[in-house]
Amino acid sequence: MKPNKYSFVKPEKWPFFYGYVILIFGSIGVLFSIPGQTVGVSVFTDPVKDALGLTRNEFSNAYMIGTLISAFFVTKAGFLFDKLGARIVAFFAAFFLGVSLIIFSYSELIVTSFTSKSWGIPFVLLCFLFFLIRFCGQGVLTMSSRNMVMMWFDKNRGKVNAVSSISISLGFSAAPIFLDYLIRNNGWQLTWQLLAISLFIFAFLILQFFRNKPEDFGLVPDGYSAKAKKKSPKIETIDFTLTEAKKTRAFWMFGLALTFSSFFITGFTFHVVSIFESVSLSKSDAIAIFFPISIISISTSTVANILSDYVAHKYYLYVMIIGGFTASFGLLFLEDDFGMYLILLGLGIYSGLFAVVNAVTWPRYFGRKFLGAITGKVASFLVVASAIAPSLFSYCYTKLGSYTYISYVLITFLLFLTLGSLRLEKPKKEPN
Repeated sequence: MKPNKYSFVKPEKWPFFYGYVILIFGSIGVLFSIPGQTVGVSVFTDPVKDALGLTRNEFSNAYMIGTLISAFFVTKAGFLFDKLGARIVAFFAAFFLGVSLIIFSYSELIVTSFTSKSWGIPFVLLCFLFFLIRFCGQGVLTMSSRNMVMMWFDKNRGKVNAVSSISISLGFSAAPIFLDYLIRNNGWQLTWQLLAISLFIFAFLILQFFRNKPEDFGLVPDGYSAKAKKKSPKIETIDFTLTEAKKTRAFWMFGLALTFSSFFITGFTFHVVSIFESVSLSKSDAIAIFFPISIISISTSTVANILSDYVAHKYYLYVMIIGGFTASFGLLFLEDDFGMYLILLGLGIYSGLFAVVNAVTWPRYFGRKFLGAITGKVASFLVVASAIAPSLFSYCYTKLGSYTYISYVLITFLLFLTLGSLRLEKPKKEPN
């Protein structure tokens, strides 16, 4: 058993299974990644770009470059998760995300300290800062928090993820409203400083409550004791390495399906205010859309999580594709009322199943031993998609005159995903 430095918590002496504590703090960990997620950045887009004197395209390109650079390092962070565990990796991710937000809050002051008024100075600064917050927030803190919860459960993995998904969906849907309120009352600089202080406090809590896996404390997933483990039925587990996983159709089809979600939701969320204004709708209408989407998402993920132990996950992939088509056609016809309903329904279904597939499918299909490396690789796909999306959405609007043109790209990708998923089956590997 490994000693627990800097912590007074002893999971093996907890009055109930410590995995439920892990569930709570792992879910909170994903919520604390919001400042590095698109849903957290999007509310700051207009005030920050205006303060730094950047156009929408320049701001989007800085976001793209910073995020693309972070994608390279996210895969490496997955290997660190397997080697060092969730506790250490998540602590440094939360701490440096807070540091990044502090620097971000002084970005206008940093830019004005230069005598040159070139747009290149704020652009390069934003590239660097976006790299930090995207790597720490969207990449490492999210991955380590979610993987940690999955490490502590096996048979109950779907049910536990249902609880986690509900809290995360509600938190993400409320974030734009909450952050917009803070910005209106305190300004964007102070808002980022308040979020940074919260992250420093949470980093301390990570040291206290995050734990890597139950086996380190004489426990096994789902709450068996070491003695009870001998009496319980033996669960056969087969672990795929990243190299082995990449040779399977399931890895690529599920990975690309998640990538589509990252692309669409990132681009849509990043420019949501502008998208709605382009069809004569207000900013309040744009921000309010996240609540009904979250209700549909929560309903979908709850049912899918509960059934995840009994239903083949390839069917989740098929439903995700249908949701993707629905949302894509909704964006194409956004000027009409039914287009809005299609976006609500499509994004709600897709994001609900995203929460299930991104958490439950990977350990279910490929095991726990190399989970960090596998999910780290997938996370790099998501980061790349989220990097490209804002710029492509922006160029469709500024060069072609409408955001709806991006729908043709989305529909084409979904057609490819549909063809590739027709023969998908759960990977099989001979036990060692």
